[in-house]
Amino acid sequence: MTNTPSISPNAQASASTSAPQPPVIVLVRPQLGENIGKAARAMLNFGLTEMRLVTPRDGWPNPSAGPAAAGADIVLEQAKVYDSLAEAVADCAHVYATTVRKRGVTKPVVTPEEAAREIHNQQGRSAYVFGPERSGLETDDVALARKIVTVPINPEFGSLNLAQAVILCAYEWSKGVALTSPTEEELLPPAPQDELEGMILQLDAMLEEAGYFFLPDRAPATKRTLRNLLTKPAWNHLEVRTFRGILSHLAKPRRR
Repeated sequence: MTNTPSISPNAQASASTSAPQPPVIVLVRPQLGENIGKAARAMLNFGLTEMRLVTPRDGWPNPSAGPAAAGADIVLEQAKVYDSLAEAVADCAHVYATTVRKRGVTKPVVTPEEAAREIHNQQGRSAYVFGPERSGLETDDVALARKIVTVPINPEFGSLNLAQAVILCAYEWSKGVALTSPTEEELLPPAPQDELEGMILQLDAMLEEAGYFFLPDRAPATKRTLRNLLTKPAWNHLEVRTFRGILSHLAKPRRR
């Protein structure tokens, strides 16, 4: 049975005047549950949640999809199954077929970046359509699309797996929405000069005692080079304390 959502005329009118919705990801005849799961993971990484499956080879739900999704369960739980691509994109005004070849069908060709820009600037639902892992979309599948999405790729090795193809499109679409960036580690402020000076003088004293400056006429230049070296990075106070702790440890008599 096809899980095709019904859309009322009022809902269609409302959708036509509202802001563009996120695109749907349509997987046509996907073969492996693991690849469906990986595609779901790629989608959720970049804020997409609506997956539609057209006659998955091993049926649906597929127990292999969950582990591969690595936590993107919401995508799998909401995934809908359709009997044909035409039904899966029936409510979409803009359908993009992802393929590295035109398959004998003359269609406008755009990059994922261009497609994403169009999706953000046009009314109506949009869909990215991906073919089965082994063979990709068939000519009849591409014929249903408005445009073809392809990427410049090594002509000697033009093989992308399903999740890679999904993530390329999802990432480009995500550039136009406000996603939260990963939390950055707070950097400590640079150490004050007196802490840095204390470290340099400590090292100088240790090197003097060890006889490192064994040519008196070269000692000032060597010390200056050492100071330049140690003042290049923006040492923070924790780094200074750590380095001085190392020096103090090295200065202790070695235990036997």
